[in-house]
Amino acid sequence: MIDFDEGYVLSIDKPYAWTSTDVVRKIKTLLRNKAGIRKIKVGHAGTLDPLATGLLIVCIGKATKRIENIQSGEKEYIADICFGATTPSFDLETEIDNRYPFEHINEDLIKSVLQSFLGKQEQIPPLFSAKLIDGKRAYEYARTGKTPEMKPANIEIYNLELLDYTAPIAKIKMNCSKGTYVRSFARDLGLALQSGGHLCKLRRTKSGEYDVNNALTVKEMEFLIEN
Repeated sequence: MIDFDEGYVLSIDKPYAWTSTDVVRKIKTLLRNKAGIRKIKVGHAGTLDPLATGLLIVCIGKATKRIENIQSGEKEYIADICFGATTPSFDLETEIDNRYPFEHINEDLIKSVLQSFLGKQEQIPPLFSAKLIDGKRAYEYARTGKTPEMKPANIEIYNLELLDYTAPIAKIKMNCSKGTYVRSFARDLGLALQSGGHLCKLRRTKSGEYDVNNALTVKEMEFLIEN
């Protein structure tokens, strides 16, 4: 029998449209209603946007002490980036605001430009993000029409691989450090290709030693806790 209070780490394959908080709330509810655990700490090690799917690591009980260490690990993503258009949020959360030519983009050009993104660098986070600015989340400003200055963050991109290009969408595998916004990378890649770009699909496949291939679906998680 699992002693959740002593500490347990769950790898969850987060569904599309669920927030990371939704997953944590679901686990807390199951622990309370199905396992009879009235009060226990539950937290996730690294947020995934609602429109992203894939690996979300959830720490339960004393394992929550490991969150900082777990979320500091290298991340791997599979990203679909759509060229020829931009959105304010750099993904599909908001509507397209500008369109650009993309007919000049091809596989060789993308592969060449990707090399310039490797290594340590500064990256400006999206305004539609959970970054704290004077005690408020950046997205809270964005949704009221305000545009505070977003300070660049130090990140590192270890590997970029073009998996497929079917115009105008490039499928790219990305290995990067904690704190990297793939949405910002999509915007920056579009600019580097003299076009526009936004993220149209994202899946996190690895985080440190954890792999989405070993993750539980929500239904499998429910079965584990219920039994």
